[in-house]
Amino acid sequence: METKLSFRYDREADILHIDTRAPYAEQESEELGDEVIARLNPRTREVENLEVLFFSTRLLRKDLFDLPVKAELRLARKRGA
Repeated sequence: METKLSFRYDREADILHIDTRAPYAEQESEELGDEVIARLNPRTREVENLEVLFFSTRLLRKDLFDLPVKAELRLARKRGA
């Protein structure tokens, strides 16, 4: 299923949220390591949201920041284009 990603930063909690949909109570959570949490669809086990904890600290590091997920990125086309 194709969907856009939305990014939201919670400054108070220092969490970057990467969402394909709004979180909901039935989602299952799984820690992927390196303080990254995946929120999964309970039926399909597809990743619907990622939470990157301590995000601002990661920006200060000199090493690369990798997410432990695979993605296929394409340009979103505007309707009628």
